[in-house]
Amino acid sequence: MCLGVPGKVIEWIDQDPIFGRAIIEFGSIRRECQMACTPDAKIGEYVIVHAGIAIAIIDAREAERTLQDLAEMADEYSGPNDSEGSAAREIPQ
Repeated sequence: MCLGVPGKVIEWIDQDPIFGRAIIEFGSIRRECQMACTPDAKIGEYVIVHAGIAIAIIDAREAERTLQDLAEMADEYSGPNDSEGSAAREIPQ
């Protein structure tokens, strides 16, 4: 399964149509992402990022709703093993 995560365009590094790169913010984390699929994205807009590539521009309301849903899922499935760095978790049936 693949997951695309909404992030906010913070700063363009290079706006080349093929090799464009920008800083994208995911909560408190910022990453450099490839922007060839979203060359028209503006600073402050949200994009869906998959594997380091911004693949689509989305509206802010939808991005915020998705980020809230992801945060709620993380809260629901976090447990005592999180502080120990364990990646494995039991999922309730």
